[in-house]
Amino acid sequence: MSSNKRDYYEVLGLKKGATDEEIKRSFRKLAKQYHPDVNKEPGAEEKFKEIGEAYAILSDPQKRAQYDQFGHAAFDGAAGGSGFSGFDASDIDLGSIFEDLFGGSFGGGFSNFGFGGGRGQNSNRPIKGKDSLVRVKLSFDEAVYGCKKSIKIDLNENCDKCGGKGGFDEVTCSTCGGSGRVVTQQQSLFGVIQTQTTCRDCGGLGKIYKRKCTECNGLGQVRKNKTIDVTVPEGVDNGYQLRISGKGEAGRNGGPNGDIYLEFAVASHELFERDEEDIYLEVPLTFAEAALGCKKDVPTIHGVVSVDFKEGIQSGSKLKLKGKGVKIPGSLRKGDMYLIVKVVTPTKLDKTQKKLLKELSETGLEKQDEFKKFNKYL
Repeated sequence: MSSNKRDYYEVLGLKKGATDEEIKRSFRKLAKQYHPDVNKEPGAEEKFKEIGEAYAILSDPQKRAQYDQFGHAAFDGAAGGSGFSGFDASDIDLGSIFEDLFGGSFGGGFSNFGFGGGRGQNSNRPIKGKDSLVRVKLSFDEAVYGCKKSIKIDLNENCDKCGGKGGFDEVTCSTCGGSGRVVTQQQSLFGVIQTQTTCRDCGGLGKIYKRKCTECNGLGQVRKNKTIDVTVPEGVDNGYQLRISGKGEAGRNGGPNGDIYLEFAVASHELFERDEEDIYLEVPLTFAEAALGCKKDVPTIHGVVSVDFKEGIQSGSKLKLKGKGVKIPGSLRKGDMYLIVKVVTPTKLDKTQKKLLKELSETGLEKQDEFKKFNKYL
């Protein structure tokens, strides 16, 4: 269960705002310290796996954004309406991670530690396509009420000519014997360490093609501009991510497509102020309305409502309209609306208004308690 997992930042000894370089530096240090080839202490292997899992999430901008917003729930299906996919530690290719960071020095034997073994174990396994993150601008109304949007995005798709293979006349790579990895051994201070690196000749696929596809230049994929129609649910807010499953980059070796994540940036409103699912509105009252009380029509995101303001109400007073806020995505519940009273002092008065206010000022208004407390110290 995600509730039993330690915070990923804590695992790497970092704070939430750590930079990418700090994350990488901490991972390198801890991975060297707890690698089972060099640390035989009890618990080192589990610690090493935990470090690898934390780095796999925090080094990926999309997964890190999901984790920062929802914590471990982002990867166990408990993240509300965002629809994140489950996270499986067996998907972590630590061999590849270590090859990138250490040049292959610690790339061997990861299948023994519960991480699947990556490309070294099965180079021809289906590989899921990369996920894509698209930032989408929404107006205030589009976010509150939901809308339909057409999103343009550039994606890699499998080449139609070669079927995503990159060439024709397939043969087993003679350099790696079809494993996709080249294994060597080297002597170090800790003894002999096995090194696995990606085969340069086949790029880790374990196979090569005698004839390269001219359509995709041997890459197996081509870049295409796509238009995707999506339905934005009611109530999304700044930073909210919506997953479109299976519409991302094409997979390889028959693997599924990646996903597209839409991250929303919501514009402000000229009248309403939004704080998550709650709406705030400053309501102007005249001096007379505030002093005598009034019934006033007030706009809300659900239509106009009539509100009673009691006599003597002061600037800054807050009234709550329950259920008049924004719908929470994936829920039937709505937030609330808060009315903040602002008593407006007139700045442009005609002669009649000035005369009436002067007469009013001479009726003893300053005898109220607030003035007595003030005048006591004069």
